[in-house]
Amino acid sequence: MDWTYRLRLRHLQVLLSLAATGNLSQSAAALNSTQPGLSKWLKELEEDVGLPLFERHARGLRPTAYGEALIEHARRIEARLDNARDDMQALRDGGSGLVTIGTSGVAAADTVPLAVSRLLQQMPRAQVRLQESTMNLLFPQLIRGELDIVVGRSAQACDDPQVCAETLYLEPIHFVARPGHPLVARNALSWDDVAAYSWIVWPQGTPVRNAMDAALAEAGRSIPSHFVESNSSMLNITLLNHTDLLGVASHRAALRFERLNTLRILRIELSGAGSVSMYWRADSVERAAVALAVECLRDSARILPGDAGMGEH
Repeated sequence: MDWTYRLRLRHLQVLLSLAATGNLSQSAAALNSTQPGLSKWLKELEEDVGLPLFERHARGLRPTAYGEALIEHARRIEARLDNARDDMQALRDGGSGLVTIGTSGVAAADTVPLAVSRLLQQMPRAQVRLQESTMNLLFPQLIRGELDIVVGRSAQACDDPQVCAETLYLEPIHFVARPGHPLVARNALSWDDVAAYSWIVWPQGTPVRNAMDAALAEAGRSIPSHFVESNSSMLNITLLNHTDLLGVASHRAALRFERLNTLRILRIELSGAGSVSMYWRADSVERAAVALAVECLRDSARILPGDAGMGEH
């Protein structure tokens, strides 16, 4: 008999608890069970699967490669069940369903909020959950089913057949500063001009940082030794507004902040550009709120800040 027929939802909870604690006693206490009972269950599961799932050592349990693979499947199942529960709750409360969107900083200032605005205009009772983070953290959540859609700098191709990808737009990056910064009023700037000030930069490996490093390399320059490193859009904007720091922002975000009179684009050209993509789970678009969110993201990506017909208030 296929061993999966013997698995129940509680068994998945046990497996995830053991992965989290690495300790039979702690998991038994958390699950209102007993250590002998969990030990017996784990032994029977390993016999059914025909593979060792955990290594036993003095400090407890450590998943084997086989265990990690099964635990990852358990996480995906748990995420899908959580989504089903929350989607049903949204519908029960009279809403139009749930959509969860993850966004990196490059899209958080413009494309994603505009898309959510469009979504809520067309589906006012939809429940929307937004999460801002970096692509390396958002992507695993998408694969596990914890997120329906992720928007950010284009990443490497994903091997998961359930994940679809679409490039939304290509854009350059800009140096930015507060509206009253000494460099704002100058018509043309050199690298020496911007190097005279401290910078605030995104961490290494982030898309905007990669684009900036490429532009610096092409110009034969490097980041000044005096800089602040941050991966928070809000923190960066606040620092830029209260200091003479210079920052780097993607084109759409820079235009958006300039239109809001929050930042100004400095007149120095940076070479290179980066593309922004959206990624979604194919099985998620069966839900109306997710399908509409994908369409709203496409529509919002076609519009630059300041364009007519944006539907802004």
